[in-house]
Amino acid sequence: MSMRFRITLIAAVIVAFASGLVFASGFDFTRISWAQARAGAPAKPAVAAVKSLDETAQAFEAIAELVTPAVVSIEAEQLEPRARARGQQRNIPPGMEEFFRNFEQQQDQPRSGQGSGFIVSKDGYILTNNHVVANADRVTVTMLDNRRFPAKVIGRDPTTDVALIKVDGTDLPTVALGNDQTMRVGQWVIAIGNPLGLDFTVTAGIVSAKGRSRLNLPSPDGGPNNYAIQDFIQTDAAINPGNSGGPLVNIRGEVIGINSAIASATGFNAGYGFAIPISLAQIVMNDLKEFGRVRRAVLGVTIDEVSPTDAKAAGLSEIRGIKIQSFVPADNSPAKRAGIEVGDVVITAGGQRVNRVAELQRVVRGFKPGEVIDIEAMRFGEKKSFKVRLAEPPADATLASNERRDPEPDRSNAKSNDRLGITVQPVTEAVASEARLSEEYRRGLMVTNVSVRGPAYRELRANDIIVQALGPKRDIRSVTDLESAVKATKRGEVLSLVVFSGGATRVVNLALDQ
Repeated sequence: MSMRFRITLIAAVIVAFASGLVFASGFDFTRISWAQARAGAPAKPAVAAVKSLDETAQAFEAIAELVTPAVVSIEAEQLEPRARARGQQRNIPPGMEEFFRNFEQQQDQPRSGQGSGFIVSKDGYILTNNHVVANADRVTVTMLDNRRFPAKVIGRDPTTDVALIKVDGTDLPTVALGNDQTMRVGQWVIAIGNPLGLDFTVTAGIVSAKGRSRLNLPSPDGGPNNYAIQDFIQTDAAINPGNSGGPLVNIRGEVIGINSAIASATGFNAGYGFAIPISLAQIVMNDLKEFGRVRRAVLGVTIDEVSPTDAKAAGLSEIRGIKIQSFVPADNSPAKRAGIEVGDVVITAGGQRVNRVAELQRVVRGFKPGEVIDIEAMRFGEKKSFKVRLAEPPADATLASNERRDPEPDRSNAKSNDRLGITVQPVTEAVASEARLSEEYRRGLMVTNVSVRGPAYRELRANDIIVQALGPKRDIRSVTDLESAVKATKRGEVLSLVVFSGGATRVVNLALDQ
């Protein structure tokens, strides 16, 4: 084939292709366009889309203008933080007396913290967080128009981290309270507060999740809280130190939560914050107003979410429910009196299906102390029904101490169990005394080592004390008792153990695959 013929053939193909495009475009089969132009020049937005964005922006502006005047900055001062330490004798090295005297004087200076709040009544009632005003000797409130008021703490509740304070005023601006129960994940929300000293800051985001729990937030009063209610609204609206106590507002300008905590390794916003549902805060507020304290109904249990292994042990076809870990108080719990046992998995409460810890807490808080609630639970494949007469938490048991020093066991009598992947030894009298164990747990087995290759890895840890096996229930008093319980558990089944750890019991379900 000659070169001239090839050139003629290629030219004919190009002309035919171009003619085809022109012909097709005439019938609107395709449209001639340049790929580069398409990539570099995005399509112009429709007028309707621009109008919609403008309306959204106007909604945010209106909400900020409506709500911000009722948001306050709160300064909480602790005037004598070191008062208890004075008068105590200390061993001071010779020649260092002056240094320590100057250091103490600096420590004794007033300390202050800043938070936020919002006015809920024209006569000056303000909702905020308990941790904003806890242990404060003087509380001062500043409004958007720079008016300053001394505030009185009406009451505070460490269990929910809600506090009610009041200033003397009339015809003050107030917020509207909304309904967090109807709120949906993905809806727009606005956070207003005083983060990092930047007064009356407005940030926007969405509801990222509802019913968040297991945040491991300590009580500001000094320890973990047995009765802590965690039913948080999660949002990606920026929340930082100083936002605490401020309102989380829906797109209608109604408060649906109190900003309370952030998820961060640095203490500053890392993308997610948490707010207390306003429905819970209203219950606390009304009780504090009427009784000066919160009249809370409790089942008297410590609870946890259900894992796949827990669901299998309970005989559930779905991974849901709430696992009963222990009773509080141990000897007089309402749930224990009704027949509920450690290891039971609650599936309904008050006639409502409950899937998570937050849902059970939400149902129970709708009852008053002395009322009876119907509970259904699964116990190793069998459904059980109970009627629990709810009680108030004992005043002296609200906070649980975590000041337990783990003893150093004598490992000379330790024996390993390969199926569990642990090494255990009997609890000695010396260990029991040092750990301040009650009589009920003085004869269990202490875990001295946990293998990374066994089913107990991540579930048990050194110094845990195994006291019972469940389904059927049997006390674990010796290595032989544990070996018998393990031997009775077939491959693929679940062994349920009651473990004493950190001053309380918990249920550990171990899937034995060998």
